[in-house]
Amino acid sequence: MIDFSYLLFNSVLGVTFLSCAAYTVFFISQKKKIRDIARMLLTLSGILQTLYILVRYQLAGHTPITTQHEAVVFFAWATTWAYLSFRWRYTVKNFGTFVSWLIFLLLVFSSLASREVTELLPALRSWWLPVHAGVSLLAYGFLSLAFCGGLMYLLQERELKSKRFGYFFSRLPSLEALDQLNSHCLTTGFVFLTLGIISGSIWARQAWGSYWQWDPKETWSLVTWIIYLIQIHQRFTVGWRGKRAAVMAICGFAAVVFTLWGVNYLLGGLHSYAR
Repeated sequence: MIDFSYLLFNSVLGVTFLSCAAYTVFFISQKKKIRDIARMLLTLSGILQTLYILVRYQLAGHTPITTQHEAVVFFAWATTWAYLSFRWRYTVKNFGTFVSWLIFLLLVFSSLASREVTELLPALRSWWLPVHAGVSLLAYGFLSLAFCGGLMYLLQERELKSKRFGYFFSRLPSLEALDQLNSHCLTTGFVFLTLGIISGSIWARQAWGSYWQWDPKETWSLVTWIIYLIQIHQRFTVGWRGKRAAVMAICGFAAVVFTLWGVNYLLGGLHSYAR
């Protein structure tokens, strides 16, 4: 079974890379048939990621989200299905190209961590584990879409500002479409992020007798939440949109990445993932 899980994960990497390659070819050629192939491959990647998580669950006997490898795989899974669900309601030109490469990079980073199945610590043996960690990483999935949209906005804005309509101008959506994408993904991700912090506080009360420990990961989760709260507040009160919103989406995602990886390697604490 362990050998099968390794084979399955390598299949996930391979299919996701093929999806990235197909999306890149479509970005260059703009041939719809290639785009359809890229979408099919990304959907297949999402299915394989789901299967891999289920296999890890069978091997570990608990929700596979407690090691660095498992957390990043779940992050990639959340980003994949957040994007695929997003596509049912919205069409944003060439969005899949940017998202697919982010998903692939996440999977590559997860492959660098140990894939060993670890025993669950006593404090983590609770049904709050899949609720808190799952909701938090699902939030990261939607916030990663806002990050990709922010990058696309800055690229398109640069083309328009220079008044030299180059390579990206015809291949990227309008600034208005990208700003709306940013707003939708940011709002959805913030709701899940809030639920993640609330559920984590309730779990901490049950596990350690206190709602808040000021553990490094707790602290940086709060910092990340405040960054997104400021952006949402400013957007709906004083009209922060456009370039400023795109830059904030990128800064917020940097905080997400530091909370997930940086805290683990630099600060440690109760919430550090096993490597």
